[in-house]
Amino acid sequence: MNRYRNLILAALILTLGVVSLGAYVRLSDAGLGCPDWPGCYGKLTPHHAADAINAELAERPEGPVSHGKAWKEMVHRYAAGVLGLLVLGIAVLGWRARRDTAGGPGLPMLLLGLIVFQALLGMWTVTQLLKPFVVSAHLLGGMATLSLLFWLWLRERGQASHVYFARVDHLRASAAVGLVLVIMQIALGGWVSSNYAALACTDFPLCQGTWIPPMDFEHGFTLHRELGETASGELLSMTALTSIHWAHRVMALIVVLYISGLVLRLSRTPGYAGMGMAIGGLLVLQVTLGIANVLLSLPLAVAVAHNTGAALLLLSLIWLNYRVYRR
Repeated sequence: MNRYRNLILAALILTLGVVSLGAYVRLSDAGLGCPDWPGCYGKLTPHHAADAINAELAERPEGPVSHGKAWKEMVHRYAAGVLGLLVLGIAVLGWRARRDTAGGPGLPMLLLGLIVFQALLGMWTVTQLLKPFVVSAHLLGGMATLSLLFWLWLRERGQASHVYFARVDHLRASAAVGLVLVIMQIALGGWVSSNYAALACTDFPLCQGTWIPPMDFEHGFTLHRELGETASGELLSMTALTSIHWAHRVMALIVVLYISGLVLRLSRTPGYAGMGMAIGGLLVLQVTLGIANVLLSLPLAVAVAHNTGAALLLLSLIWLNYRVYRR
C-alpha cells in the first residue's frame, strides 16, 4: 500500500503544478499557441512543427501563435498527460487492492473519469477558441482533480498512521460553508481570468474611482458566448467586464469576513489552532496578491501566484472538512 499512497502523493503534487502551469499558459496568452489538439500542428513537439509555426508567424506576426507560446502550451499538455497516467495507475492499484484501502475503489474511479473529462475540456478549450465557459470549466475541473486527490491522500494516510480526531460537530456546518464560499470565489476568479477582466478596475478599494461603477451583469455573466463578445456577437463592453471584476471583489470581501470568523473559532478549539493559523495565513496571502494584481497591473508572476494561492486555500479548507467530518 505504500506504493499506492506514494503514487497518490506524486499525482497530488503534479496536479498542483499543472494547475499553476495552466494559469501561466492562460495569463501569458499562450492558450492557442498550438491551435490543434493533442499535438502541435499534427506534430509531437513544437520543434517538429517549426515550419507550420513559421508560416503562421509570417501570415499573422501579432497572432496567438509563436514558438515560445507553442512550447508553453505543449509543456502543459505533456504534464497533464503524465498526470493522466498517474491517475490511471491509482485507479488500477485502487481496484486491485480495494479490500486494503480506506474507502474502496470508488474515489479513484471517479478521479479517472474526471481526468478523462478534463482532457476533453482541454481539447474544447483549443477547438472552441478559448470560449470563457469552457476555459472556466477547465480551471474548475483542475481544482476538482486537486481536491479529490488531496482527500484521497488524507484518507489513505489517515489509515496508515492511525490518525483520529476529537469530535468537533459544532464546526462541521461552518467548515462546509467556508469550503463552498471558497469554491464560489474560485469560480468567479476563473470567470474574471477567462474574460480578461482583471484590469477592468485599476484602483483599489474603489473601482474606476467609485464604489459602484457602471456595470452590465446581463452580458457579463452570459455563459454561452464567444471570448470578448456578447451572445449576439457584439463586442463585450467595459461595463460588462467591470461587472465581472466587481462581483469577484464583493465575493472576496464575503470570503474574507467569513473565513476570518472561522479562523477565530478554530483558534479557540483545542487541536485546531495550528490549522486556523494556516488557513488565516493563506487568506492574507490571497488578499495581498489580489490587491497587488490590481495596483501593479497584473504582473505575470503575481497573477500565477494568486491562482496557486487559491488552490492552496482550497486545500486548507478541504483539510479542515476532512478532519471535522472523519473521526
